[in-house]
Amino acid sequence: MAKILITPRSLSKGGHPILHKLEEAGFELSMPSPGATPREDQLIEAIDGCVGWLAGVEPVTDKVIEAANDLRVISRNGTGIDNLPIDLLTKRGIKVCRAEGTNAKGVAELALTLTLSSLRDVVPTHTGMRSGEWPRRIGKEISDTKIAVIGLGAIGATYANMCLALGAKVRGFDPFAPQDQIVHPSFTRCDFDAALEGAEVVSLHAPMPKDGSALMDASALNRMAKGAIVVNTARAGLVDDDAMLAAIESGQIGAYATDVFHSEPPAPSALLQHPRVLTTTHIGGFTTASVDRSTQRAVDNLLDALVSHAH
Repeated sequence: MAKILITPRSLSKGGHPILHKLEEAGFELSMPSPGATPREDQLIEAIDGCVGWLAGVEPVTDKVIEAANDLRVISRNGTGIDNLPIDLLTKRGIKVCRAEGTNAKGVAELALTLTLSSLRDVVPTHTGMRSGEWPRRIGKEISDTKIAVIGLGAIGATYANMCLALGAKVRGFDPFAPQDQIVHPSFTRCDFDAALEGAEVVSLHAPMPKDGSALMDASALNRMAKGAIVVNTARAGLVDDDAMLAAIESGQIGAYATDVFHSEPPAPSALLQHPRVLTTTHIGGFTTASVDRSTQRAVDNLLDALVSHAH
């Protein structure tokens, strides 16, 4: 029986009712590491005999793809494909499908949560009270706050519209999104440097640059307003960690809130342990509705690629 590899942690832990569609279509499901990110050796062993792969954000090496003799399609339960060796997949004729926009609401809501929590200093205040103090740092309302949104895809545009609805002044940068992606009197489309100039909040919703360099380096952080907030629900590599730590310590950046890390769980670091850094465990798209939408789309994409072309 042809197999389908299932690796997203949100699906491998206890399965998901939508996965039954794959079994009904005659496929056997293989889950090598229930509830955990599979290692390279587990993937190499599990990929044997798999024609399809419902993939998460786990790193996929060339070695894994070289061991995939029967693989015809990889279907992501999200949008990012930075974790896949695209050149090799193209060379091998393995199709890659994405579940675009399905987790946009979940990720955008988390980005907004992190923005509001940072503007009102929620986490340091909570932590201070827990340790017997009574910290009261003056907060800032989101209304009239200058917010830069870097990347205006489904997630960035959803976040921008949420901020606009709350009265923020939003500037957006995206070289590829349609010009009419966001239409609002308080929204301005501009280039990267202009978006950052004097911004009080920057929220990142972009893929990694081709050369792998960080977008938020020392010069980018210094363009922002003093005491500004950076929110990252996109990719850890977009931020230069050393520059961020220095900017927080100098007071140039007031808070850094991130849901993404170089490895999961991340190694302890001076940046992640800093009291002005707010962290969440890569839960942006981890809501019941987002998981349902992403799984449905990923399963439909698999069946479309494997079943409809088989007849």
